[in-house]
Amino acid sequence: MSRARKIQQFLSQPFFVAAQFTGIEGQVRADRRHDHAASREIVDGKHDGVPEQAFYLVGTIEEALAKAKTIKQ
Repeated sequence: MSRARKIQQFLSQPFFVAAQFTGIEGQVRADRRHDHAASREIVDGKHDGVPEQAFYLVGTIEEALAKAKTIKQ
């Protein structure tokens, strides 16, 4: 269940129109191949140690991992 929630959070996107509400600048989404590869990594358990919050409103898996480092500090 944790991996499913991480994928759900990862598929959220920081939209330009929502920036005024979220405080997060909108961005263009990575292509589907990148999203598929990142989702596969999550399903395979590669990111089990990363907190779910790190996957929310990020564009790439690299951004999620960087966000995780700030969450842990």
